[in-house]
Amino acid sequence: MIYIYDTLTRQKRPFIPLKPPEVSIYVCGVTPYAEAHVGHARPAVMWDVIKRHLTRRGYFVRHVQNFTDIDDKIVRQALAEHEDPKALAERYMAQYTDVMQRLRVIPPDYAPRVTENIPQIIAFITELLNKQMAYVSGHDVYFTVTDDGTYGQLSGRKIEDLYAGVRMEVHEGKRAPQDFALWKSADDTEPGWVSPWGYGRPGWHIECSTMAAQYLGRQFDLHGGGLDLVFPHHENERAQSMGYFGCEPASYWVHNGLITQDNVKMSKSLGNGLGLREILEQIDPVVLRTYLLSVHYRSPLDFQLASAEEWGRGLQRIWRLWDEAKNQPAPSEWVDEPWARRLESFEQRLAECLDDDFNTAKAFAEVFEMAHDVRYGMAQGHGALALAWARRNLQAADQILGLLPETSQVLSLSTMAERLLSIREQARARRDFQEADAIRNLLAKAGYTIEDTPEGPRILSQPSA
Repeated sequence: MIYIYDTLTRQKRPFIPLKPPEVSIYVCGVTPYAEAHVGHARPAVMWDVIKRHLTRRGYFVRHVQNFTDIDDKIVRQALAEHEDPKALAERYMAQYTDVMQRLRVIPPDYAPRVTENIPQIIAFITELLNKQMAYVSGHDVYFTVTDDGTYGQLSGRKIEDLYAGVRMEVHEGKRAPQDFALWKSADDTEPGWVSPWGYGRPGWHIECSTMAAQYLGRQFDLHGGGLDLVFPHHENERAQSMGYFGCEPASYWVHNGLITQDNVKMSKSLGNGLGLREILEQIDPVVLRTYLLSVHYRSPLDFQLASAEEWGRGLQRIWRLWDEAKNQPAPSEWVDEPWARRLESFEQRLAECLDDDFNTAKAFAEVFEMAHDVRYGMAQGHGALALAWARRNLQAADQILGLLPETSQVLSLSTMAERLLSIREQARARRDFQEADAIRNLLAKAGYTIEDTPEGPRILSQPSA
């Protein structure tokens, strides 16, 4: 059983997907108005590990992560740089995609852009107006916060407390200061679209509600983002979606802790975001990736270049072990010693760490402890056996954590199919034919034809690339 900490209920809950074995994920993406910084890398790497682990556990993951490619910040930055807003957003989206690839992050299944979903956003706003949960003021549309009895539950505070000290958008047409914009009027010199309420563009929060519903439906399993998005973004997004559909949009709200520098939040708006391209000129991408995973995702991480370099020196011990072990055959003997038993059970312990709210810090502790057991076994005269287990265990860890320097970190469709096939065989061995059939049906849905033979199952055909 996988357990996930849910921000809404403030507790770790057993993970029960809405439509097993499928898992649906929506993660709020970046607003591409400046260079991607290390604060953007943490959630991307974190969700990459979550996807890999869920796949390893037999789930079929559908992951959506958007680009907010039109925003006031983009418009202002484009004006400052004397560049077309669309061109500026395209440039920074391409840069973000490039650095994510260098960090070996598997791309989302869908990466929708706000500008591609304007008709759907307008339709969403129209329905909220029809339900009298929003109102038109001039050429703007606002969501009525005070009419929502559940507002504030996600952040765990009362409305009046939520907005204490928070800068709110001032507009004379708003009925209450805390009401937020669903549609904002724009000058005809700015990017915008024609709507029933006039020329303008959507508010920030409505975009994610619309795109999540468009790609995943009215309800989905996991909604992710940084801790700084709990309020107001996710609070407002939840209010809109519940107002539209009458149900919780996400079964679990999952938020990662923030990246800080000298204990100050790292962000583009504060001007202290360390650019990823600059960092990757000084640190190996795998070192940066795994350094971001070296603490639990819900904990803050105070980023220091020296700390990342120190982590890299420790990781090199694992790389040296991999160089010694990578050509070893499978284990061919058994030694009844504690170190050997621990090497054999490593994959199970690794999975248990990640089952416990995706605890990558504990998972890496298991990796380093496993390396210690390998060295101990070698010192006891069982070098071939110890290195054979090292190869097998490091490959298993690499497939989820992405810690080795020389292997492809992106699981291909055929690789994932083979893993699902292996999980199906385990289910058949314990006579869990319901799970076995579900996996077979899932593979068939993905375009794979499976044949069960006396020698075991094999893939006869697979979807074309």
